[in-house]
Amino acid sequence: MAASVVIGAGATGVATARQLADSGKHVRLITRSGSGPDHPGIERIALDAGRTDELAEALAGATTVVNAAMTAYQTWPETMPPLFASILAATERAGADYVMLGNHYGYQQTTGPVTERTPMNPHTRKGRVRAELWRQAKNAHDEGRLRATEVRAGQYLGPGAVSGFTLLVAPRVREGELALVHGNPDAAHSFSYTEDVASALVAVSGDERAWGRAWHAPVIITTLRQAATDLAELHGAPEPRLEPLTERDLTLLSFTDPLWREFAEMSYMSERPFLVDDSDIRDTFGLKPSTLREALAT
Repeated sequence: MAASVVIGAGATGVATARQLADSGKHVRLITRSGSGPDHPGIERIALDAGRTDELAEALAGATTVVNAAMTAYQTWPETMPPLFASILAATERAGADYVMLGNHYGYQQTTGPVTERTPMNPHTRKGRVRAELWRQAKNAHDEGRLRATEVRAGQYLGPGAVSGFTLLVAPRVREGELALVHGNPDAAHSFSYTEDVASALVAVSGDERAWGRAWHAPVIITTLRQAATDLAELHGAPEPRLEPLTERDLTLLSFTDPLWREFAEMSYMSERPFLVDDSDIRDTFGLKPSTLREALAT
């Protein structure tokens, strides 16, 4: 049976697999551990996607491969390129279409709204990784080896999402405690709700207009303070107390988990407004973001 394959069972990968299965498609969800939701339309497969030959066998008969894989944040420069090269090669062998889940790190730093036409000229290590992964997929598309597209998401909101907000702010706000925030809590930022991103991945995977370019998933433009305030109201918690993380705070946190030392590199996205234009996906596919309250309520 022809199948849609999703690689990676993070919050967005799971939401994508579930949305595809709910639409009646047979879905193979590939992870190292074989984890994923219990759904009659989802076949869970335990497989290391870095093993290209084995992955190509698992992709046999697939029409579309959604790459929602993720490695440990602090290891991206070393671990993401070989993993994505394996997934791209296996997808090409299988003759399937290729949909990547990306983010906004690959763009050059700018003061205006970021569009899909903003140059991919990043100044950070993780940004260069993201830009190169897309260039490789786009080259494969341009050479006729497969059809490729990418959906780029912002800071995540939603169940199971991992972001500065979900790690640092949300747990403290719900308990009425002081929350340390990364960056300026009053700077406008572009958030992505996991279900909205999944809807974007599903939409582009089934539309002839999607291929050969990247798309911004629908974004919720708000501030960390507003998100924290709405979350507190939803949980009946007191008005949130927010203070910016200092370099000392990040240093101390990095002793408990190396993830935290990576935050400094991307500070430019949180210290001043970072606005993303999602009009292309709105106008082309009719997708709109959920409201901030809808994203936080989950």
